Amino acid sequence: MLAVVTIRQMNAETSAEPFIIHESRIAPGTQATIAIPVSQQVTGLNSALSLRVMHGARRGPCVFVSAAIHGDEIIGTTVIQRLLERLSPEMLAGTIIFAPAVNIYGFAAHSRYLPDRRDLNRSFPGAEHGSLAAQLAHCFLTHVIDRCSLGIDIHSAAVHRYNLPQIRIASGSPYLSELAMAFGAPIIIESPLRPGSMRALAHERETPMLLLEAGEALRFDRFALNVGVAGVLRVLAHIGMIDAEDGLEDVHVPLRSNRSSWVRAPRGGVTRRVRKSGDIVKKGSLLAVVGGLFGEDGLELVSPFDGVIIGHATLPVVNQGDALFHIAEVETMDAVGKDARSIADAMAVSQPPHPPTTLLDEDEVL
Repeated sequence: MLAVVTIRQMNAETSAEPFIIHESRIAPGTQATIAIPVSQQVTGLNSALSLRVMHGARRGPCVFVSAAIHGDEIIGTTVIQRLLERLSPEMLAGTIIFAPAVNIYGFAAHSRYLPDRRDLNRSFPGAEHGSLAAQLAHCFLTHVIDRCSLGIDIHSAAVHRYNLPQIRIASGSPYLSELAMAFGAPIIIESPLRPGSMRALAHERETPMLLLEAGEALRFDRFALNVGVAGVLRVLAHIGMIDAEDGLEDVHVPLRSNRSSWVRAPRGGVTRRVRKSGDIVKKGSLLAVVGGLFGEDGLELVSPFDGVIIGHATLPVVNQGDALFHIAEVETMDAVGKDARSIADAMAVSQPPHPPTTLLDEDEVL
């Protein structure tokens, strides 16, 4: 009899309660698609934020995975689709809220921005009765961010640009560094948070966030897709939500950086690129040559420091000043890839030596 009581107590302690979101009640071990009203369109019809909530049979944390906060950055949408194929609520401990198209307006229009030309990722925390961007930001904050203890937000480069898959985290957080290592992207970038961004708002609400940058706008990229799916699964395993290997039994020293710079076209013309994202470069390494329409008067672009190319322009026709390469400074290259006894040791030997600088978009550099 005692054994039966003990088993019942254990089941009661580990079984999840129903998950309530908006007007829906989701039973443990099930999943549901939820549409949360956001605003009214010009047609008079309501627009809605679509979420898939996977509520595990066992208790655990609540995590969100979001994509397309910039509407043309669609790589995260297909990452979420693949995750939904791989995961099941019956085997899950905790809850995952999937948001495959946060910027519902830009997603439908194949645009980075909302119809009012605002950047959703500079509009948090938003307001219930504010602008269109403010309403959408407020909706996502209320129904998703404030419900979760961790977020994974997936981005890509802009149109005609490609980003090496990279995890970006707020500087100064050992916990986020640990999760970033569990994710396993080619490089970890640390930088101060941008005011108005989802990550800055989540940080204020004590919800840590990982941001994956991978691939190109309006394109699906197999490498970026594979890194995204595998990384999210490793993080879920690392925090105990699924039964799987997190890849950290054998710890290797990662590439890490907290300073980066854009290399710009010295003249207008046509670019002959000799380097691409993922290449390791030395200070003075040749990146590209920009010449005139007839190939005349070519000017060389070189790397300003030792590091890794984390993004490059894919369009060869350029104006003077166009951002062609994004290079992350890496000064601890000698230890990269070597075995470490623990995550703490790997983080210690790969710690960037300089204070972090703000990570800017290509159109924000002076």
